[in-house]
Amino acid sequence: MAIYLDHAATTPLRREVLDAMLPYLTADFGNPSSGHGFGRRARAALDEAHERVAARLNAEGREIVFTSGGTEANNLGLKGAAWAGKARGHRIVTSAVEHHAVGHTLGHLEKFGFEIVELPVDRYGRVDPDELDAAITDKTILVAVMLANNEVGTIQPIAEIGRRIRAHRGVLFAVDAVQAAPYLEIDVDALGVDLLAISAHKLEGPKGMGALYLRHGTHILAQQQGGSQERHRRGGTENVAGAVGLATAFELSATDRTETAKRLRRLRERLQKAVLAVEGTELTGHPKERLPGLLSLIARDTDGNAVTMSLDLEGIAASVGSACTTGSTEVSHVLSAMGYPDEEARGALRLSLGRTTTDAEIDEAIAIVPRVVASMRIGSVAVAADPLGQGAGVA
Repeated sequence: MAIYLDHAATTPLRREVLDAMLPYLTADFGNPSSGHGFGRRARAALDEAHERVAARLNAEGREIVFTSGGTEANNLGLKGAAWAGKARGHRIVTSAVEHHAVGHTLGHLEKFGFEIVELPVDRYGRVDPDELDAAITDKTILVAVMLANNEVGTIQPIAEIGRRIRAHRGVLFAVDAVQAAPYLEIDVDALGVDLLAISAHKLEGPKGMGALYLRHGTHILAQQQGGSQERHRRGGTENVAGAVGLATAFELSATDRTETAKRLRRLRERLQKAVLAVEGTELTGHPKERLPGLLSLIARDTDGNAVTMSLDLEGIAASVGSACTTGSTEVSHVLSAMGYPDEEARGALRLSLGRTTTDAEIDEAIAIVPRVVASMRIGSVAVAADPLGQGAGVA
């Protein structure tokens, strides 16, 4: 059977979510800016979706901006806050392990005179709150640190970081919670965040739909001009069906979260024990403070891409890390930041479980993944020992 162990890349659309979206793809197709009945029904669903998403973040409906996904949510929040605050300062502090939706966005801002300070992380991929505190100066306008890493699953001490930032007047805190939202409870007040990005397709919702939480009173410059939609923060006709889908998926994931996390942790630990029994393998990311269903490791003397291709032939979908960098010849910037040399980082493997992952699938994966990893290691070691294929005893 085909086994999908790449839920960190995307998740299957949940049936209940599709059912909730269908009316707004069919009969209730109206433009929410239209004044007639079709438009009013769409507007009511859209307004309700704002409230439903906000409720799961301990926020208000007016603080939610719907976007085309997590990448746009991060772009809107970071660029919007940076440009709005440039009169006060130009320094932005972030971590070395952010998703490219954050890292590349900040790299773009650097071209326009913003100073980007990239903090190091420890062997587990965690930021030191003391180092972050020390990096904040009177020119700092924004700090961006993700809640949970998409490659290794490490959870950052966001509440402590938020507490440190609040001691610095006028510094905004932006959090990429795209990977964390399905599995961690998020309370924006408790975490002390001002901007927070989520994405529907990571929690069994539709692709092409995300949201930015924007604390009331936080000023940003819109990055997409057009109409007055989303309280003038994002022009363009709203994706009503997508917003309803995101709200429904977020509610369902929140309802199931405790039980799902407990079950995924158990399944992941079973798979982890089996794979790490292979010689030359090592767990990456924090051993305890990590997402419940994400198993990341390096298999020395292997090429991660070759391993995932072999697993695919065996019916198992896995990845080397972020889906956004699949096919790249560069090693993971996350593993590099964590101190792994290139030759080890090339052996990265990510197996990510989701709500629909079954015990039977993990039983099958336990029988396949260690065998494939071990065989790839043996083959690589043999080639390294005899690269010309001459065989033992040849003069």
